[in-house]
Amino acid sequence: MAAISREEVAHLARLARLAVTEDELDTFAGQLDQILHSVARVGEVAADDIPPTSHAVPLTNVMRPDEPRPGLSREAALAGAPAAEDHRFRVPRILSEEG
Repeated sequence: MAAISREEVAHLARLARLAVTEDELDTFAGQLDQILHSVARVGEVAADDIPPTSHAVPLTNVMRPDEPRPGLSREAALAGAPAAEDHRFRVPRILSEEG
């Protein structure tokens, strides 16, 4: 017996405001039925002694440790800017003064 009927697919399509043809109702009913059976099979296999995982293999942090090092001076950073004012980047205003 199918887990989802053609009428249920039509109802779901109406709720989602999807235009579905008669042929698509049959197609979607079969596809959704297969999806529901697959999900049910996964539920049967899952066991309490298997811990949940987010990845199939363990992950290790491969980032290097933070080490302080010299950066650009203010003058060097502003040297490539199209416009600077009062030792800052000058950019076009995108918000008005009114909040």
